[in-house]
Amino acid sequence: MKEKIQSILDPKFSYEYKDGKFVFLEFKEEIVSDSLDKIKTFFKKFIWLYELLIYVIAPLYPSRYYYLKRVLKRTKDKDLVIINLGSGYTDLRDDMINVDLIPYAPVNVVCDITKLPFKDNSVDQIINIAVLEHVPNPREVIAEIHRVLKPGGKLLCEIPFMQAFHASPYDFQRYTYEGIKVQFQNFKNLKIHSISPTGGMLWPLQEWIVMLFSFGIKTLHNILLIIVMCLTFPIKFLDVILQYHPLSKNIASCFIFECEK
Repeated sequence: MKEKIQSILDPKFSYEYKDGKFVFLEFKEEIVSDSLDKIKTFFKKFIWLYELLIYVIAPLYPSRYYYLKRVLKRTKDKDLVIINLGSGYTDLRDDMINVDLIPYAPVNVVCDITKLPFKDNSVDQIINIAVLEHVPNPREVIAEIHRVLKPGGKLLCEIPFMQAFHASPYDFQRYTYEGIKVQFQNFKNLKIHSISPTGGMLWPLQEWIVMLFSFGIKTLHNILLIIVMCLTFPIKFLDVILQYHPLSKNIASCFIFECEK
């Protein structure tokens, strides 16, 4: 893995190699400022438990795993350069390069994703799941993705639409179906899939219920949110059918899409 990463690094960027990571940026713990996000950050240290909790009690039907599985099946060649951009705690496969601002255990490259330290036209596939809403300047990230992908290189990306505010560590924007077309107009063969229209209703509803009964007390809000999520998550399984409705894009919780350079 070290040799693969070194082969695509742009020499104009300086870094420190420590604890098995290429570190281009020092992470500051105070970035994680939201109390609920601190809880999530703690659980992310126990990857299997966090993944299980997200899969089961999160308000979104987990359709993303189908598309991820399809990409993983298509990219079995170990010589391909595949980047999980904004990987967080996830480690999809041991031959993938995990890139993130925060040095979670699986992360290989710690950097600002608006300034990727990789050569032009050096990457075969990028996976970018639930990341762009958390950066203040997503157009810069999109431009960097386009720059480092090889001609014909592919992108799998998930972007939120109808979701409540969630800081990890920040939360800045949402995207409509048509907005994605505009933001990714420099890519070709764009295929957009609606994810969890029921989740698009359920997540804001959960937050509304908790807002109503927490009386502005932040600690109570966080406790109630977990309780309400545990009580209401089964509703999301309506999306087994509803995500295929032709109008699901109007209230989709998020979109996952594929395109290429």
